[in-house]
Amino acid sequence: MSSSTFTLPVGPLHVALEEPMYFDIKVEGETVRGVELAAGHVHRGMEALAMQRNYFQNITLTERVCSLCSNSHSFTYSMVVENVLGITIPDRACYLRVVAEEIKRIASHLFNTAIQAHIIGFKSLFMHVMEVREMMQDLKETVYGNRMNLAANCIGGVKYNVTPELLDYMLKTLAKVEPHVDEIREIYATNGMVLGRTKGLGLLPKEDALHLGVVGPVARGSGVAIDVRKDSPYAAYGKLDFKSITEPGCCVNSRTMVRLHEIFESFSLIRQCIERMPEGEITTPMRQIRTAEACARTEAPRGEVFYYIRTNGTDMPSRLKWRVPSYMNWKALGVMMRDCKVADVALITNSIDPCVSCTER
Repeated sequence: MSSSTFTLPVGPLHVALEEPMYFDIKVEGETVRGVELAAGHVHRGMEALAMQRNYFQNITLTERVCSLCSNSHSFTYSMVVENVLGITIPDRACYLRVVAEEIKRIASHLFNTAIQAHIIGFKSLFMHVMEVREMMQDLKETVYGNRMNLAANCIGGVKYNVTPELLDYMLKTLAKVEPHVDEIREIYATNGMVLGRTKGLGLLPKEDALHLGVVGPVARGSGVAIDVRKDSPYAAYGKLDFKSITEPGCCVNSRTMVRLHEIFESFSLIRQCIERMPEGEITTPMRQIRTAEACARTEAPRGEVFYYIRTNGTDMPSRLKWRVPSYMNWKALGVMMRDCKVADVALITNSIDPCVSCTER
């Protein structure tokens, strides 16, 4: 380290950080020369807690790993238990699970996009995006009774059966939200203030993305076409038509545009599910618990969520382990922040849509 290089501590509590995280940033003047991350400030020991609860209690526990990713966790947990017990869920439940997951994806992507506007200082855009997201929050509250933790999934299917009236309400809400999101997408793609702060910033070349194993919009924003919904279809995704969105720019703007384009794919997926929704049961009875192990993975808004379970014949798992997308994406910040300005650290960090609650659990 040269005499002109200094260490700048950022966090764990800082105005630019949404959740507690410690950055040890090496700076030369205003230029970042290196960054080290330190985590663990909100560790709750949730994997240990899961081994002290039965399979049904763990649905509630996993849904509280993180509010933004809540449905993805209960979805993947239910899948891994179904895999280990050999349960096949009804077709209607498959479609209903996709509907809930895509509604959450839209709200999550809009939230990250709004926070980017907030960090840039574009307050009117921030308020507009949050106002549009509020329509999706109202949709969740109307259909599921909750704005964040939907409590939609259970082992063997789903907890709710959406009526034709609610399905019609969903379609009307999407029709109202879609033109607003299209306007927002146009702003992020063309506005000089936004592009001046995001285009070409936080570069993650495709080779580095592949080497680091990043997932979700972070990978797809660097031109890496990976999406669990396409690569290993689950629920009803294998029966639906959609594109895996990629952008070649490898920068903050590319990752944002991936999220905004994906919202329109989510609109299409929800409409297809409603159109093709079969009649029938929404749950399958529980089977006898045996000694076995299994895994499951899904595509959460931030990327791949992976669950592993080992059973021992009792009503409590002997091991439950999960890996979240933010864990895979953290290391990429060292590449993205190379030679950036200190003022851009928060903007680059937000571009990976980090979830500290999920990562530290």
